[in-house]
Amino acid sequence: MFTTASELRPPNLDPTPLFELFRGSYATELLTAAVAHFQLFELLGNASLTASALQQRLQLERRPFLVLTTALRAMQLLEVNEGQYQLTQLAREHLLRGGAHYVGDYIGLAAASPGVNEMVARLRTNRPANAAADDGGAAFIYREGLESAMEREASARHLTLALAGRAHNVAPHLARVLDLSKARCVLDVGGGTGLYSIALLQQNPHLQAIVFDRPEVLKIAAEFATQYGVIDRLTCTPGDMFADELPASADVILLSNILHDWDEPQCAQLVERCASVLPAGGQLLIHDVFLNDDLAGPLPIALYSAALFTLTEGRAYSADEYCQWLKAAGLHPAAVQHTLIHCGVIVGSKLA
Repeated sequence: MFTTASELRPPNLDPTPLFELFRGSYATELLTAAVAHFQLFELLGNASLTASALQQRLQLERRPFLVLTTALRAMQLLEVNEGQYQLTQLAREHLLRGGAHYVGDYIGLAAASPGVNEMVARLRTNRPANAAADDGGAAFIYREGLESAMEREASARHLTLALAGRAHNVAPHLARVLDLSKARCVLDVGGGTGLYSIALLQQNPHLQAIVFDRPEVLKIAAEFATQYGVIDRLTCTPGDMFADELPASADVILLSNILHDWDEPQCAQLVERCASVLPAGGQLLIHDVFLNDDLAGPLPIALYSAALFTLTEGRAYSADEYCQWLKAAGLHPAAVQHTLIHCGVIVGSKLA
């Protein structure tokens, strides 16, 4: 049951620490995988390696390699100097076998735990959990040939409402950060619950919104739009954001926590698709989390990246990576504006 509410309001207390605690298990899994399964520290014990050489030695594809090494760099166990990966002093003293203060065997006590084994499987296969249809289907991925839990009514409702917990906190912040006083209509691609659109509508009474997503998910968006009193200004349009034509009536397009579900080629493709339907003067809003541009942290985002990697075909990206996709699509990105729970927004403008 939904609680009665007329306005989306920011929380009194910042819930970010709860999200960091929740994602903390990924630190154990990645560290144990590196120590006990990939022997990564032994690989770098006697010599530094380039990214391509280390990736080859670990036998990992690009996405799992970046997820693992970004986390280890954020943990201050790896560093990159002049393009060479090498151990930090902390790792060299405590994670090289045979050292007087070696703790690798202690960490290895978790080597056979289900979470670590699952992470190792994900890293080695570069496939999300439950990717096979007989395992229940991947949770957040829509792609031909891959079963998605978001296509089934019960699982789609459960997962969408679970994600609403973060959106209820972050959406009001996003609405207050953005200046949409000159906008007419926002297209919320993969908008899910519609809460980000709803917050924008409440903040901008002149605005219209279109939430573009899968049919089962849109049922919840319509319920929230009714609850928050904006159903007369919010349209739910079903479709596949990679295959179907995007509505061309919007002058602002929102991708909120969408691109991190996809690998780099799909991100570039979706940014290009959105940019192609924007009018001159239109804006593409990328609202997401951001790694540092050097992909060395921060640790909370590196661990969230591991969560995304485990559940989707994506990972966390840096602001620089997003800006490169925006520029390639002919848009001009502005600086990140921060919202809440590690999120921020980059506005990419299509000049006249």
